[in-house]
Amino acid sequence: MPEQNPAALDFLLTRRSHPPKTLVAPVPDRDSLMRLLTAAVRVPDHGKLEPWRLLVLQKPALDRLAVAAGDHATRAGIAPDQAAKGVGQFAGANLIVVVVSSPKPSEKVPVVEQVHSAGAVCLSLVNAALADGWGAAWLTGWVAHDAGFAGPAFGLQPGETVAGLIHIGTATQVSPERPRPDLSNVVDWVGA
Repeated sequence: MPEQNPAALDFLLTRRSHPPKTLVAPVPDRDSLMRLLTAAVRVPDHGKLEPWRLLVLQKPALDRLAVAAGDHATRAGIAPDQAAKGVGQFAGANLIVVVVSSPKPSEKVPVVEQVHSAGAVCLSLVNAALADGWGAAWLTGWVAHDAGFAGPAFGLQPGETVAGLIHIGTATQVSPERPRPDLSNVVDWVGA
């Protein structure tokens, strides 16, 4: 029988993200955040390519990016409600870790596996923050996907994309439970 960790399984069965607008200061200090980042990068990484990198955005950078997002949205003709969401991600945040998907050339490891590894970093970071008592959420939105904004904002190199913007802070409210998938709709058992 394998060694069980009921506390870890219970955490995973009950975990839930927190809406970023409900996260406030304080945020993890550098030492605490380094511990969370260390946990976050313990993900499947075939070929040990490290096909991701992390940018830690603190308040001054977030304020600068809020202005830049507003300016870009105006130039790009982004609808006002969408523009406000993008600006708000930065203006209302105290700490965001940007997980950049950065695939490496490899004959053995397809790009799709490398992109999935970056996604695993996103979820691992959210779970590490939650397990450490912080509130956290994984978002994207146009500020992550609009190359005209994300490229210069996050210093993206050719072939890089944003896998996620991980908001971390002190949760001011308990997130309500939401409906979860009905396994009978998404699981098929194959016996032979």
